[in-house]
Amino acid sequence: MNNIIEIKLPDGAVRQYPKGVSGVEIAKSISLSLSKLALAIKVDGKLQDLSCLIKNNASIEIITPKSANNSSSHNDALEIIRHDCAHLMAEAVKELYPETQVTIGPAIENGFYYDFARSEAFSMQDLEKIENKMHEIAKRDEKITREEWERDEAVKFFEKIGEKYKAEIIASIPSNEKISLYRQGNFIDLCRGPHAPSTSHIKYFKLMKVAGAYWRGDSKNEMLQRIYGTAWESEESLKNYLHMLEEAEKRDHRKLGRELDLFHIQEEATGSVFWHHKGYILYREIENYIRKKIFDNGYIEVKTPQLIDKVLWEKSGHWEKFRDNMFIAESENRLLAVKPMNCPGHVQIFNQDLKSYRQLPLRMAEFGSCHRNESSGSLHGIMRVRSFTQDDAHIFCEEHQINDETLAFCELLKAVYKDFGFNDILVKFSTRPEKRAGSDEVWDKAERALEQAVNHAGLEYELNPGEGAFYGPKLEFTLVDALKRQWQCGTLQVDFVLPERLGVTYIAQDGSKKRPVMLHRAILGSLERFIGILIENYAGKFPLWLAPVHVVVATITNETDEYAKKVYSALKSSGIRVELDIDAQKISYKIREHSLKKIPYIVAVGKKEANENMVSVRKIGSDKQDSMKLNDFVDKILLEIEERC
Repeated sequence: MNNIIEIKLPDGAVRQYPKGVSGVEIAKSISLSLSKLALAIKVDGKLQDLSCLIKNNASIEIITPKSANNSSSHNDALEIIRHDCAHLMAEAVKELYPETQVTIGPAIENGFYYDFARSEAFSMQDLEKIENKMHEIAKRDEKITREEWERDEAVKFFEKIGEKYKAEIIASIPSNEKISLYRQGNFIDLCRGPHAPSTSHIKYFKLMKVAGAYWRGDSKNEMLQRIYGTAWESEESLKNYLHMLEEAEKRDHRKLGRELDLFHIQEEATGSVFWHHKGYILYREIENYIRKKIFDNGYIEVKTPQLIDKVLWEKSGHWEKFRDNMFIAESENRLLAVKPMNCPGHVQIFNQDLKSYRQLPLRMAEFGSCHRNESSGSLHGIMRVRSFTQDDAHIFCEEHQINDETLAFCELLKAVYKDFGFNDILVKFSTRPEKRAGSDEVWDKAERALEQAVNHAGLEYELNPGEGAFYGPKLEFTLVDALKRQWQCGTLQVDFVLPERLGVTYIAQDGSKKRPVMLHRAILGSLERFIGILIENYAGKFPLWLAPVHVVVATITNETDEYAKKVYSALKSSGIRVELDIDAQKISYKIREHSLKKIPYIVAVGKKEANENMVSVRKIGSDKQDSMKLNDFVDKILLEIEERC
């Protein structure tokens, strides 16, 4: 019997080991330094503890903190570090506050959290104590070991030590399943793993805040305390992240929205935006820009009703899948829903007359005002609201047109993002979700069609299993902003289901009736959210073409008020958004005030400028002042707006 197995390493090299070799032994055989850094092992693509025994030929990768610098293993390393950190925090809390009960503590994006049941509220001073205790435990180099228990045995154990929440979680697991527990020092926790071999691997972390959280996410249950933290593979990465958070706080769109007089939100209209004059200028500039772009790309624009009978939502499938997120109104014994999306309405317009294949593709767009009943706790400024407008469109086409329509849409999307200053775009391919409409055969066809289309468009993408819309697979387009944060905005969805459910047909070339494919697509997504992204990306210093005010004309002395008015009129008549400041303040004060308002250009006029028909121009962020002829300045501004610099 052959007791030797072959292990393939990431560089392609193949080594032989005895059957049942552990990840630790493989790491040591490669290098001692690797074994000291090793966090876990990936066996045929599956993460496991280093202590796991490998009994068959396999491809492996040793995961270390340095793996976080490798794009393919980045998430693996950070996931382990952050999960370890959650356990480390729970152990520290139990040592400091033994009466506290632990509940659930996962790794999340950029960090981790743990929910605790404690009668006394955690303070920021408590967080400092917990963080110090975590460093102390990490330095103890406590071994982290995996144990398998019978479910009922584990329930009794946690009940005995007073951890009723943990016992409840374990009791909900089927009785025939083995329970894996991880032990470090005197702390033991339910966990699937994997984990690093000891606490000494956890070094670069910081506790961030305390928030409330309902047990198991149900508002009917008791309120727990959730402590959030962040953890990274290196001190540099931790410092960079904390610096990014500082910058993000300065750029917070809610703060800048108030300071720049763009919008506000108030309790009487929870989740809806009050757009002020300057904010609505920005809103309309974006809407008009998109309108021209889609018109130039062969779209027609429509407008559909806000209130639609539930009968239509039942036919489309939205009532079953989306009912909890709909606002409902009742009139004359009929239930109406405020539309959460536009697609069923667009189908009604398409169905008003019989279409020929010659009319396809038909690209139907709408700046659709939608409402979704988001929970109040999930709302966030204008980034997450209940009332929003989408740059929505639906393309009705024949199957053979999917490739070309996808390519055209992707080119349009990239051009739009570039004009807004976003050049780094990530793409995800989201496949069928667990809860969906349509047969597997239809989904096979839709996913195959979208895969062919995205390949035809030459896009690199990451697979995102199970995250498609309920009626079809989709591409998700994500922007990367100035702080390297990611924002999912655009989408393209291939839908064979709604045309079937809503009876959509066209006359094919052979005279038969066929169903078109429906492509759901958006570029910006929610205009409200996109404006929030723009505010934070540019820290309120918008490119000239987007700025609510392009130029402010300010007098150096009130003796030149009349000339300032002439400059103001010349700019305004040229279509430039301009304000006039002839207050009796010093010019230094005016420059400071208008700079805080982030107005791109400040034009100062005094006696010299008036006598020579000149203007002195200062651009935001610069101490330099240029003098030029008024006509030359007008031409400069108009060119910069046109080129969307």
